Amino acid sequence: MFNLNENNRIVMAQHPTDMRMGVNCLSGQVRLVGLDPSNGDVYIFVGRSRRVMKILHWEHGGYAVYYKRLEEGRFHPRIFLRQGTGFRSMKWSELVLLMEGISPKVARRHRYEKSEK
Repeated sequence: MFNLNENNRIVMAQHPTDMRMGVNCLSGQVRLVGLDPSNGDVYIFVGRSRRVMKILHWEHGGYAVYYKRLEEGRFHPRIFLRQGTGFRSMKWSELVLLMEGISPKVARRHRYEKSEK
């Protein structure tokens, strides 16, 4: 059951992550920066190829890992804001757009154009 919503605090790794990592290694990455992976926050990791995403979340009684692999395309190239380690906060709406492969920073195009008279 997908147990995530806008009430969760969402945090994303600012660096590419090895997608071969399992629950123990991902939670270790969170602990390296001084955060607690079992506090109920949602931790997002994206691979170097930007085609795979893993979401680590503590639910009642254990960890849940959600896995998203894009069939075509990649997640936005500016997904990693800085090199090095660390996490940054995200909004729920940004996570939803990201999971759909849409960059929240892209300017919206209008479906119509106004004719100048």
